[in-house]
Amino acid sequence: MAIATIDPTTGETLRTFVPLDAGGIEAALARAAAAAARWRRMPFAERAGVLSRAADILDRDSERFGRLMALEMGKLLHAGVDEAKKCAVGCRYYAENGARFLASDVVEDDATAAAHESARVDYQPLGAVLAVMPWNFPFWQVIRFAAPALAAGNVALLKHASNVPQCALALAELFRRAGAPEGVFQTLLVGSDVVPRLIADPRVAAVTLTGSEAAGRSIAAEAGRNLKKTVLELGGSDPFIVMPSADLDRAVATAVQARVVNNGQSCIAAKRFIVADAIYDRFAPRFVAEMGALRTGHPTAADTELGPLATASIRDDLAAQVERSVAAGARLLTGGRPIDRRGFFYQPTVIADVPRAAPAYSEELFGPVASLYRVPDAESAIRLANDTTFGLGASVWTRDRAEAERFATEVDTGMVFVNGQVISDARFPFGGVKSSGHGRELSRVGIREFVNVKTVRMTGLD
Repeated sequence: MAIATIDPTTGETLRTFVPLDAGGIEAALARAAAAAARWRRMPFAERAGVLSRAADILDRDSERFGRLMALEMGKLLHAGVDEAKKCAVGCRYYAENGARFLASDVVEDDATAAAHESARVDYQPLGAVLAVMPWNFPFWQVIRFAAPALAAGNVALLKHASNVPQCALALAELFRRAGAPEGVFQTLLVGSDVVPRLIADPRVAAVTLTGSEAAGRSIAAEAGRNLKKTVLELGGSDPFIVMPSADLDRAVATAVQARVVNNGQSCIAAKRFIVADAIYDRFAPRFVAEMGALRTGHPTAADTELGPLATASIRDDLAAQVERSVAAGARLLTGGRPIDRRGFFYQPTVIADVPRAAPAYSEELFGPVASLYRVPDAESAIRLANDTTFGLGASVWTRDRAEAERFATEVDTGMVFVNGQVISDARFPFGGVKSSGHGRELSRVGIREFVNVKTVRMTGLD
């Protein structure tokens, strides 16, 4: 795939980029190794200063960054501005909390006291972390890895998606403007074929990927061969479960937003809407009507509610999944086709009665397509929610506390949100189970993913 900016509203190639050659890659790795040796020894306050200044730039230039996201992958302008500001929050979170998260844990008990010994657990950086990142949240996906990694004393090598090169370069410029020393954050404009070589290089200590299940398996295999630590955040087919006691108005409104967030291109977007039989006939018509009424248009237009998909192949793959699902027996309730206009637009779509043989039952649908399911009770909802290879997030709607606790315990995902949309937040661990990956980003947990957890025990000292 060429490294290029292709306008998703027209299909026009706006700008192409020459990938780094072997010499350029070698130079980047050498810079990363040299920077890692220095950056880890910097006082935390200096690393935090870089993150704080990056946050100020993200806030100040949020409109420009938002327009860049709209240009390269079709994100609604207001969503891109919000994404830049969210990145600022993430940078400040680790600037303000990173020292506490990285503080040594002292081991004190009667045995250590009697032996006149000291023991502690230190959290030390690993070195250069390679990040293979997707296009759908071109700034936030990177910052939620980079902010904790840099705070911990690691350095970053970013291999971004090939369709958002200007976003990738803007991120490198962001950290340069924030005062990061040379080599601390580098963008590598390379194709995916270079990734195995990067993982194998001894100057790369670890790798993180956000992307598809197939990409995750490939990265994990390469990292395993080279004994490198990985964090993988992969696909999702998140359930949105609505029980009889739910606030129906809020549930319907949130369901629409949860399905079409980022034009439907989000791993944590709700995709399977599992509704109790007792309220299905009230929920379904309203949900279908509100999905069908969404205004599709240019991502920078103020009244647009649904923009284009990021690439032609994403649109075409989604259309094929819907067609095959309907052919397998699913009922089409609204939408179901690409929109007849320039660019990569697809109609907001709802299908129901999805059989197990249909792609919509078992595959992730990356676009504005919702699958509706009717279930008799909570037990059936949990069973259906768990009948997937994915396990990223789940949204549950109920006003019954005991029922909410049951869903929180029994739904097999990395995150459960009750009466709310699944979101990422710097304060909370983010990640999944099963084919949705392993490891966690964000929070105290995320900053400790790419560190050496070192036991230090001392005795016999003056």
